[in-house]
Amino acid sequence: MTLTTIQPEGWAPAKGYANGMLTEGRTLHVGGQIGWNKNQVFEHHDFIGQMEQTLRNIVAIVEEAGGQVTDIARLTWFIKDKTEYLAKQKEVGAAYRSVLGRHFPAMSVVVVADLIEDEALIEIEATAQIG
Repeated sequence: MTLTTIQPEGWAPAKGYANGMLTEGRTLHVGGQIGWNKNQVFEHHDFIGQMEQTLRNIVAIVEEAGGQVTDIARLTWFIKDKTEYLAKQKEVGAAYRSVLGRHFPAMSVVVVADLIEDEALIEIEATAQIG
């Protein structure tokens, strides 16, 4: 099987991982994305801001692979603060729709003790079927 590494143009290189891997069957596996920008800088230090940026990062990778939002089949969210996530459901929904519209793939949310990047409040993995 041939795999193609997907790296959006202009992004700082990923270190030790790939942002996306596209299979011959056109399944795109998006590695865990966090709320930093293409230069790996956190512009937002709040959950909602990081969540929006994380989703935008996923969309950029999907589009780089030739796909679109509606090709996203699965999202797995890793969050550090369950209480904040639950308390901000209205804001979570609005931020989600601002990036992904009304496309709702299969999703899981997992509460974790920590993430590798100290500033990260959320990490999301995705799977998309391109084309």
